[in-house]
Amino acid sequence: MPLTSDKRVYEALALPNEALENGGVEILRAGIIDDELYVSARRAFKDAAEWGDLLAEVARRVAVAYALDDSDLSEQEALAAIEEAFAAALGAPVIDDGLRGMAARSKAGTAKGKSAKKPPRRTIKRRKR
Repeated sequence: MPLTSDKRVYEALALPNEALENGGVEILRAGIIDDELYVSARRAFKDAAEWGDLLAEVARRVAVAYALDDSDLSEQEALAAIEEAFAAALGAPVIDDGLRGMAARSKAGTAKGKSAKKPPRRTIKRRKR
């Protein structure tokens, strides 16, 4: 009998130490399986709008993770990219604030987290469908 299996393994994230020490309730789990998103969620709030606050906080924490990684993106640049994609996926007009251009300048030698120029004023562009 072979020691290895052809069965694929799902790579789950570890629980935070605070959850192991203090308990809590998991309200959201997301995973990618064969390029498809799978989500389990608990109706955790009386007001559905509170999910907006939670998803915004998740976006901020993901942006921090990108800034700490070797992605050459500052937290601000990563958050701007996440915000733009989030809004576009929900059908909102695309907001071009120049931050993606800032990411390119960052890769060209600008110090991480700082831009050579102040970002231009926000302009709204309609996303092509």
